[in-house]
Amino acid sequence: MPDLLIELFSEEIPARMQARAAADFKRLMTDGLVEAGLTYADAGVFSTPRRLALVVGGLSGASPTLREDRKGPRVDAPEAALEGFLRSTGLSRDQLERRADKKGEVWFASIERPGRPAADIVAQVLEHVIRSFPWPKSMRWGAGSLRWVRPLHSILCILYDETGSAIVPLDIDGIRAGDTTRGHRFMAPEPFSVTSYDDYAAKLEAAKVLHSAEQRAAQIHHVSLNMLFPLGLELVEDKGLLAEVAGLVEWPVVLMGEIGADFLDLPPEVLQTSMREHQKFFSVKNPATGRIERFLTVANIETADHGATILAGNQKVLAARLSDAKFFWENDLRTIREKGLEGMAAGLSDVTFHNKLGSQADRIKRIEALAREIAPLVGAKPDLAAEAARVAKADLQSEMVGEFPELQGLMGRYYAQAAGHDDGVPEACEEHYQPLGPGDAVPAAPVSVAVALADKIDTLTGFWAIDEKPTGSKDPYALRRAALGVIRLVLVNDLRLKIIDVVKLANEISGPRGASFADANDLLSFLHDRLKVHLRDEGIRHDVIDAALAMPGSDDLVLLVKRAEALAAFLKTDDGENLIQGYKRANNILSQAEEKDGVEYSYGADVKFADTPEERALFSALDAAEATIGPAMQAEDFADAMSAMAALRAPIDAFFEAVQINADNAVLRRNRLNLLSRIRAICLSVADLSRLEG
Repeated sequence: MPDLLIELFSEEIPARMQARAAADFKRLMTDGLVEAGLTYADAGVFSTPRRLALVVGGLSGASPTLREDRKGPRVDAPEAALEGFLRSTGLSRDQLERRADKKGEVWFASIERPGRPAADIVAQVLEHVIRSFPWPKSMRWGAGSLRWVRPLHSILCILYDETGSAIVPLDIDGIRAGDTTRGHRFMAPEPFSVTSYDDYAAKLEAAKVLHSAEQRAAQIHHVSLNMLFPLGLELVEDKGLLAEVAGLVEWPVVLMGEIGADFLDLPPEVLQTSMREHQKFFSVKNPATGRIERFLTVANIETADHGATILAGNQKVLAARLSDAKFFWENDLRTIREKGLEGMAAGLSDVTFHNKLGSQADRIKRIEALAREIAPLVGAKPDLAAEAARVAKADLQSEMVGEFPELQGLMGRYYAQAAGHDDGVPEACEEHYQPLGPGDAVPAAPVSVAVALADKIDTLTGFWAIDEKPTGSKDPYALRRAALGVIRLVLVNDLRLKIIDVVKLANEISGPRGASFADANDLLSFLHDRLKVHLRDEGIRHDVIDAALAMPGSDDLVLLVKRAEALAAFLKTDDGENLIQGYKRANNILSQAEEKDGVEYSYGADVKFADTPEERALFSALDAAEATIGPAMQAEDFADAMSAMAALRAPIDAFFEAVQINADNAVLRRNRLNLLSRIRAICLSVADLSRLEG
């Protein structure tokens, strides 16, 4: 079986597109080959700024010959029907076969479709993939009709095995497939031929190209650490930047430069952001001072002066960028000295948050009032929470955040410290945006928690009031993220809040928005939906969550989750699963009897009417369970309540095994049905087990 090597060589592919393009190339090619009848053992894909490459191992040499028996019209059918059948099969009348059928004799055609050589299939599939490739953006060049992300220069496409290699015949808009490629644009630009993947990889490396993005990233990281270790310096890890830089170079050369002394007092995050966003530099920290003092840049070429000229140019551009950052920093500090942080925030009255919800300043007033009310519920001082809310978004008016929006919150902390705020207020300025996603940190400091909750709940109640809820996949105001933020703040900090009460508070503070308040119950249902997603990610079944949601107190998210977790753990035990079956059996028999008799059996089971030892044992077990479950539920000890419920499994099983519920004796029957009602009531006191599946 031959192996296949393909390389599409072009002008530079944007780094942000390379990983997706490589995955698409592999998927489209392998899917196309399989659909055409070929099989393969394995496949690997690679990318550099100027090439996409695919290697497919163990490719079958040809597609199989296929045979098909196709049923046609009856032998006595009109001539036109037979002629249509012959046209569809490509056969003549003497090639058909008459066969007996339940409706009489019919014509059958035996059609054989011969297999095709792998080279023909590869050429057809590759041309289709190239012409229909899903680039986010593509371009045409010259006089041809072909579109590619950047001008496509050459196609390498060979099939090879131990006997040698052969070029796959293919011509796309004058670009003829061959067995040649080129190395580094400047250090090894001459073309060379290859005979296999191993030959391709080795010759590319000799021509100053590392063809694997993972290999380039690993080399950048390894060389960086080796360069910094003897100097006692640390690399500020940045996986996103590492992946991007690996897509910008074919031959990574790591160089280290220094940051001018004038800029070392800038906040380290400002230095890091400026260098990352504008220059694609890695930050280097001195652990002795805690400052970012140097940078690493990755060149795409080896130079005679070992990168000195490149570094000089980079440091000159960096100095200009950092001069801007220093100017913003100093101007912002001057504003704070003259006006205070609340003075900086004054301009937010001219910034619209939403045309139906007022300005950012209006929103801050609402968050301040709500944070003051939430503060006692989360262990924060109301005055501090209100103070933090007033200044938490002041940095949105700063010049630094205007230049680097990703620093909002972080700069708020620095500016709050500079303005003399303390007692958790600076930290709240940074942390009130959190958590921004499932993996983001959750604030724990009480002031931060109060402002973060107030911020997110104001957002949710506001958009609910103006009926701007998420629909389908559309969520332009990130309300699902805000809801998940509320959930994680509550759960991680074990906050015993009644969400309904907090939403009503937010409604009272804001007054009607548009023509209405937020529907508290509808918003709670939305939070429950997001909680279901969150808990499913934690491994809790959706029906278990529904069983817990149906119980009282479902707007207390901590209580709700404790109940769901205990029920999930209970159902993983044999006693739990079997007890659920016993409950369902009792519930089914009871429901059928109630429907038939037109009465509700919910009171009056008496042990004096027990007719068997198993019946008396069940009365005793139910008494013991009730004595434990009631106090356990009151104390929110759901594990203890579940354990007491599990003890019912054996007596319930024995009862059903020994006792006939629908006895001929009416007194016994009524007593036993009332006993089933006790089973149902005890089980439902823990969770709504009727919502469990299976």
